[in-house]
Amino acid sequence: MSPDGQGRSHWFDDEAGPVVRPYAMTRGRTTSAGQHRLDLIALVVTETEADDPEADHSLSPEHVDIVELCRDAPQSVAELAAGLDLPVGVVRVLVGDLVHGEFVHVNRPVPPAELPDEDILRDVINGLRAL
Repeated sequence: MSPDGQGRSHWFDDEAGPVVRPYAMTRGRTTSAGQHRLDLIALVVTETEADDPEADHSLSPEHVDIVELCRDAPQSVAELAAGLDLPVGVVRVLVGDLVHGEFVHVNRPVPPAELPDEDILRDVINGLRAL
């Protein structure tokens, strides 16, 4: 007989509600077709001409939640993970799916190698002050 006396064992707290494993949300995937490299600070932006995500039955509720969160303002991958209370890896896969389905696009941060050198910026500022 189980601890609850009914032939079942509770492995979670009753107040926790239904438990869904992260791999179930991604269908066991750790990457997606649209996922190239999603940094934590990459901004996810809803496509203005995208179809209604709720009408697409292939999308999960988490996909729809991501599109809705990004509709008002672009959100970083880290913000989405925190706002949805999901692991970052799951959010990366879901965002990759949405990019592939053209519901969102991702603006990646500028790599440090492409930013202007600090010394050059100082020289420009000093040159402007000298004018």
